[in-house]
Amino acid sequence: MAAPYASFGLAPATRAGAVLADGDVQVHRDFMDFVVDGHPLLFRLSDLDAVSPLASDIPPAILTEQVRGLLLESDAPLPGGRYVIYGCPECADLACGAVTAVIQRDGDDFVWRDFAWQTGEHADLAFNGYHGIGPYRFAGAEYRAALAALLDGDRTAPARRRVLLIGARVALPARLAAALRTIGIGADIAEDAAAVPADELRAYGAVVFGTAVTEEQRSAVRRSFADAGVDVPHVDGLAPIVPVLVAQIEHALDGGPDGRRRLARLTATGAAAEVEVTSACRVRLTAYRVDRLHRTRAQDVFDGVLEPGAHRIALDAGAVKGRSCLVARAPGSVLAVAVRHREPG
Repeated sequence: MAAPYASFGLAPATRAGAVLADGDVQVHRDFMDFVVDGHPLLFRLSDLDAVSPLASDIPPAILTEQVRGLLLESDAPLPGGRYVIYGCPECADLACGAVTAVIQRDGDDFVWRDFAWQTGEHADLAFNGYHGIGPYRFAGAEYRAALAALLDGDRTAPARRRVLLIGARVALPARLAAALRTIGIGADIAEDAAAVPADELRAYGAVVFGTAVTEEQRSAVRRSFADAGVDVPHVDGLAPIVPVLVAQIEHALDGGPDGRRRLARLTATGAAAEVEVTSACRVRLTAYRVDRLHRTRAQDVFDGVLEPGAHRIALDAGAVKGRSCLVARAPGSVLAVAVRHREPG
């Protein structure tokens, strides 16, 4: 029986970078996701941290090679006519694992079938096949037009991956800038934006205010950006904790529509977190706080797959005592909030 027709498109997507509690980092990646029947294909894979081969930071020659492969204008890179649909965001090494599929022509149509998780040269459909995904039949004209548009330069402009850090203290902005550069986001530090040329202001994707920046300074910076004719998100730091600030910045840089973000809402009290997700996905919650000696404490308080909808997750009171924040991470999404504690009495 022939596969039913599905619509095909591409949409900008982001794999949010992160500075994790154990010191590891996740690199920020912008890429084009495959949209099948109006929904990102990646969202059908609930526990996958991956990007498509159509990443914005690869050289034009490699992007052309990837597009030509998906158009079947070059030989398949894997046996059995298999192509990588999603790969490791850090190194793109097949040994780390990848989602692959057979792509073939059927008349003027393109068919994607036999999706599988693959870590070696050959895929084992019996053990690692995604039996609930596909096959998909795409009309040739729509399929070719979407992919050819990438080579013609007719695609959404990539997000501005540079931020301006406004802060009176040198140590924290410097540590934050170093962390952002480690995950692939440029960062500049200034006490204000008055002397920054308008062309440079237009290159920033967000402006970040440190906790010690006064309201007068914030207003002056906002005026500078407004005078330059650029509208960027303004991030008010929740706490002097680098991983929390990185999470806030990653959320600000994600310019995608709300419907294409897996994390829709996050709130937290001293007793529980309320998390809402738009599709089944793995969610990790990490609590951060500063102790009496001004040391940062971090504790993972939840790590599991959540179904679409709202969820209430109990929190360890010790992990969120005092001034604390909660960071939620899902594939491609991140949210950070301050923990609200009940007033005494």
